[in-house]
Amino acid sequence: MKKLSLLSAACLATALVSARADDVALLTLQLGNDKTPRTVAIEFYEGDAPRTVENFKALAKKKFFNGLAFHRAFPNILVQTGDPLSKGKDRAKVGVGGPGYTLLPEIRRKHTKGAVAAARLPDKINPSRVSNGSQFFVCLQPAPSYDGQYTVFGHVIYGYDILEAISNSPVDSNDYPIERSIIRSVKVLPREQLPPESAAPAPGPKPTKRWWQIFG
Repeated sequence: MKKLSLLSAACLATALVSARADDVALLTLQLGNDKTPRTVAIEFYEGDAPRTVENFKALAKKKFFNGLAFHRAFPNILVQTGDPLSKGKDRAKVGVGGPGYTLLPEIRRKHTKGAVAAARLPDKINPSRVSNGSQFFVCLQPAPSYDGQYTVFGHVIYGYDILEAISNSPVDSNDYPIERSIIRSVKVLPREQLPPESAAPAPGPKPTKRWWQIFG
């Protein structure tokens, strides 16, 4: 029995070390014209969405996300990014871009506060619920109506205040922030190398617009 207990403890310790050593993503953002770098950290659900996580890591390694804007914002509800068309000046086209492929759905996790999920086209034209290859959104409050609808592949570790500030930005008629908030870089690194949360505070909330429905 004693040997079994020691073996169990060793297995538990190994599991805990493994959990601490898994990969996380560190996003460095720029909010509007404020050049102060802001950081958001995201952990992955590799066990529940392995293909989606692998794809995100591959895009980050290629620096695909660098320079992309947050192109949808709903106050304290949700922010969305990952469209390569957001690098251009034609705002009307933003929201339909991607890397040129889609991903099979891995719909298992719930949309809790901080959930990071792959965006996709609506059911009417996408009944299989395949995910966009690069666009993703972050829930800033629980969204149970989305459960069973989208692939949740990660969760925010820190940086909620930064994302909430973006969500409260003034927007145009397409819910695109008028002042572009962009992703400067995305780095994937072992969890133990994740730096502490930045001391730089998020900008204060601004008066913003209405919302009534997010994803049709």
